[in-house]
Amino acid sequence: MQTVSQQIINALSLGSIYALLALGYSMVYGIINLINFAHGDIYMLGAFFAYYVINAWHFNFITALLSAMIVGAVSGVVIEYFAYRPLRKSPRIAVLITAIGVSFLLENGMSYFVGSNARSFPQVIEQVNYVFGGVQISNIQILILVTALILMVSLQLIIKKTKMGRAMRAVSVDPAAAELVGVNVNHTISFTFALGSALAGAAGVLIGMYYNQIDPLMGMTPGIKAFVAAVLGGIGSVPGASLGGFLIGILETFFQSIGLSAYKDAVVYLVLIVILLFLPAGIFGKNAKEKV
Repeated sequence: MQTVSQQIINALSLGSIYALLALGYSMVYGIINLINFAHGDIYMLGAFFAYYVINAWHFNFITALLSAMIVGAVSGVVIEYFAYRPLRKSPRIAVLITAIGVSFLLENGMSYFVGSNARSFPQVIEQVNYVFGGVQISNIQILILVTALILMVSLQLIIKKTKMGRAMRAVSVDPAAAELVGVNVNHTISFTFALGSALAGAAGVLIGMYYNQIDPLMGMTPGIKAFVAAVLGGIGSVPGASLGGFLIGILETFFQSIGLSAYKDAVVYLVLIVILLFLPAGIFGKNAKEKV
């Protein structure tokens, strides 16, 4: 029982990071039906920016997190403006190829400027371990989980309670009708990218603290896993993306705990195939019927 409880704690810590990433995928897809494959690399940019400001300017956790979120938000808006907006009326395959190209550009660009070697993430908070009933949990794990939950709740409040949130929901349903009633579609899409990318920047800081290591290619695999999480929960659904992230974290941690850590990535991709075959809309997704 203690072992199960320990693995659940580890899974929730990792799953909360996947959930933050999955939310960005889900929101962007819900607005413009685009899978932003550069999203995982914005997570990498957030981690590297936090790495430098902590080492160079001795930022604490809060300021490093907020600055990484700002960098992520600005990066998302710039990418949307220059890479995706000109192709908004183009065939989807063109936008998809562009997204993959932006991803490679960010990865290789960062490798060129800072080198491709992994580096240790500075421990801005000294780790302290607590034991409750034989189950160990660190202050870092608590901080990661609490931070992720605060960000997810804040996102839900923004979407449900603010004017921009109503605009996002309107554009996701019918962009043309939203524009007719005075919604600035371009600003709404840019805000969506900024919001999702800010969460990715925050996730980069949290993963740096969790694994104590970052590198220019760190966003590739977690980005794909977060995409699987978004599909699992129902892409376009904010609660679904959060649930999917936690489920992927639980699945990955389970396979590590039984000695199959070498296959944990393959299992995630297998889950994606199964979802697409038997539950293509995801857990909270809706099967939309189109009039022909």
